[in-house]
Amino acid sequence: MQKIPDQPPTKTLQAAQPQALRAYEDLPGPRGLPFFGNALQLDLPRMHQQLEQWSHEFGPMFKLKVPGRRLLLVSNHETVAAVLRDRPDGFSRPRKLEEIWVELGLPVGLFVANGDVWKRQRRMVMAGFDPTHVKNYYPAMVGVAQRLSARWCRAAAAGQAIDLQPDLMRYTVDTIAGLAFGAGVDTLSSDGDVIQQHLDQIFPALYDRLYKPLPVWRWLPSKSDKHLAHSIKQVNLAVDGFIAQARARLALDAARRAEPPNLLEAMIVAADEPASGMDDQQVAGNVMTMLLAGEDTTANTLAWMLYLMWQNPSTLAKATAEVQRLVGDSTSPTLEQMAQLEYVEACAHETMRLKPVAPILVGQAMRDVMVGDVRVPKGVVVTALMRRDSVSDAHVPNAAAFEPERWLANGDTATSAATTANSAKRISMPFGAGPRICPGRYLALLEMKLAIATVLRDFDITSVDTADGSPAQEVMKFAMAPEGLRMRLRAKAQTKTSEAAIH
Repeated sequence: MQKIPDQPPTKTLQAAQPQALRAYEDLPGPRGLPFFGNALQLDLPRMHQQLEQWSHEFGPMFKLKVPGRRLLLVSNHETVAAVLRDRPDGFSRPRKLEEIWVELGLPVGLFVANGDVWKRQRRMVMAGFDPTHVKNYYPAMVGVAQRLSARWCRAAAAGQAIDLQPDLMRYTVDTIAGLAFGAGVDTLSSDGDVIQQHLDQIFPALYDRLYKPLPVWRWLPSKSDKHLAHSIKQVNLAVDGFIAQARARLALDAARRAEPPNLLEAMIVAADEPASGMDDQQVAGNVMTMLLAGEDTTANTLAWMLYLMWQNPSTLAKATAEVQRLVGDSTSPTLEQMAQLEYVEACAHETMRLKPVAPILVGQAMRDVMVGDVRVPKGVVVTALMRRDSVSDAHVPNAAAFEPERWLANGDTATSAATTANSAKRISMPFGAGPRICPGRYLALLEMKLAIATVLRDFDITSVDTADGSPAQEVMKFAMAPEGLRMRLRAKAQTKTSEAAIH
């Protein structure tokens, strides 16, 4: 990717690049309507699949138009990687995203920040998620996993189907709240009015408003819009509470200010430094970011992972054998044991290749740039289709199959393990790429392995399916989730004993 020079670009760039150059305006794309463009054609719950289909029809780069915006869709993995690496200087978060985020009443954090504000916040957030910090927090993560096991043991004893995604969101909310904020949130032990139920409203509303052709919620707020406003108020109150509690802890213990034990306290200490450029509002924005991003993405991946393992019995048997061999019946598996769960981790990577929870990533061009062979004017919104090449046989052998072995150096797949691993690692980018790569990726993988180890240690899975037995459908709610998945478990003997001991 290169900046378009100030002089007439076509001749100069053609001299440097032998391929013919194209203008954004000349790209193909689906025919739209006057004023509305392609906006009314978008099927928001299935939009990622729709865009992937259009990519097959119109090629790896095509255009869409919606009111007030021009969109460039890119699916070639090399071009996608180049765009992602050019953040935040060449591509920012879309202006529309920040506009709607602020309008919803959400404080701005790392997720929507740009420029110097993003760079300042990124350094602090990365420090909070480094492996050493996560290692110190790991015993508390085990406690959250034990609460998940207890919740599912009760469901198994009652013969109840587990509504998979909401329960996994409780697990991820409890985990991230403890790590990032030092807060003892326990949504797994309650079915009442918990923060997770309010968080669930935010990303779907944000996604819906991003692509609505007209801001009807401003003129005729619906009942769901009013419920959303209430949920955001409750989450903001909870975030303010986290910050107040953290400030109280810092005031009582000077040693905490010298060595903050969690991300929130580290951010407060940094914000209190002279000329930091940070205040409690930006701290609140990052608390919100951690809660939202830490909830949806990991929980959805875990739900897909359990579903795909159930659909592939030999994979489930291998993962179960690995857990039994390395973890046994220990209710407090060590971090070292987690590190050895190579096959379980391979299952996570393979799940993210086939079912990425962020199948589209969006950035807005901050200058005139070349994207591949296309001249893209400043302001165009570039949407990267993250999955198309990673599920293509042209790039990944036997791409449609769920083969965790492809991620292992000594894997045993139909093709060379080295070849499949290199192809998959090079093309699949579930955490993004470049400077804005997900800062919580190490924690996310650890959460996944701990949850899967807990399930396979304590239970026999008897089914993971939908209510009518049909294949699980993908639905976009900002993050891509499985629709209506439920799971049934049978507790193993030692689990029943552990549950009895809890009570």
